[in-house]
Amino acid sequence: MLQITDPEKEQKTPPLLRLGFRPFFLFGSVFSVVAMILWLFMLKGNITLSPLGGMHWWHIHEMTFGFGCAITVGFLLTAVQTWTGIKGVQGTPLLLLFILWLLGRLFILFPNILGESLSSIIDVSFLPISAYMLGRPIITIKQYRNLFFVPLLLLFTLANITMHLSLSYPETFSHQLSSYTGIILIVLLMSVISGRVVPMFTANGTKTPKATPSPTLDKLTNIPLALAMLMLLLHPLITFNALVFGSLLIFSGVFQTIRWFKWKPYRTLNVPLVWALHSGLMFISFGLVLLGLSYILIELPSHHIWHLITIGGIGGLIIAMITRVSLGHTGRQLIAPKTIPLAYFLIIVATIIRVFAPWIWPERTTVFIDISGFLWILSFTLFIYHYMPMLLSARADNKSG
Repeated sequence: MLQITDPEKEQKTPPLLRLGFRPFFLFGSVFSVVAMILWLFMLKGNITLSPLGGMHWWHIHEMTFGFGCAITVGFLLTAVQTWTGIKGVQGTPLLLLFILWLLGRLFILFPNILGESLSSIIDVSFLPISAYMLGRPIITIKQYRNLFFVPLLLLFTLANITMHLSLSYPETFSHQLSSYTGIILIVLLMSVISGRVVPMFTANGTKTPKATPSPTLDKLTNIPLALAMLMLLLHPLITFNALVFGSLLIFSGVFQTIRWFKWKPYRTLNVPLVWALHSGLMFISFGLVLLGLSYILIELPSHHIWHLITIGGIGGLIIAMITRVSLGHTGRQLIAPKTIPLAYFLIIVATIIRVFAPWIWPERTTVFIDISGFLWILSFTLFIYHYMPMLLSARADNKSG
């Protein structure tokens, strides 16, 4: 049985701080919009800022470890309550964790305030503290099946550390490989979680039988991803082998695709909250195969193909998941607000334009980046517009959370 807090005590807690998804989904999305606007202006030279590592390092780091990890932590700190039956972190501890994340974003953008070293320490500290908050209830009830996510957050921490170290020791640490480590970690986490929830969400949303679980297929999908991630993470110690890395991605992508078809995505076309999840999985599946090929065939531009995964896969799955989870955990019906399907569609178009248009018209790459970035901004602005009132107010059913 869920161990909820005293109702009177909960009433004194602002709704925004009653569960982890509320501040991190909302302000993670706000940050992604602000960060994208700043990136587009910096790229065109319309504004002059000196973020930590320069504007390219900042953009890659903040979209991965700033935005991506905020949504990840918000989801996990919410899910752990369901897993364990123990009340999730809320109130002052949640506020302090959120402020720590927010300070990381501020000092990475303006490192001169505290200096580069202290700015990096503040940024890096967010994930291990989140791991502690996540792990405590899991260990309390010895639910070791879900303990997997704690070392995953610690691996995120190591990847973040190597990216920061790349600023001082570029001959040893590659900021590019470190950022790719973070991206593959997010994909791995999404792949594991998708295996747990997407068949159920699909069955519930379409009123059809749930797909039969396949632990073997899950392993064939996730183990190659984990190995590819370790290759990236350990790049200071072992030589990065593009052929092996590409082969692992292709292997994972093929089985990701098989698993995805097994979940019958074609049944979901009339249910936006569900087809959006499958759209993100499609980009991840296809993206892993194409990205793997780009590390084997030099004719394929891997830089552009990474955005199949980051925009269409990660961005698409994030907006699909946060729109659904926010409805359920604020006590509302699982029906997407009217313009939210447009938000899903905008991410799809943003992905296609960012990835494929530069192949055809490379001389107009900057224009395509602008268009893609603008569509991302519109998509997450729609989420903020519809969901901010929900996330700032108490549950509609007056339950805890």
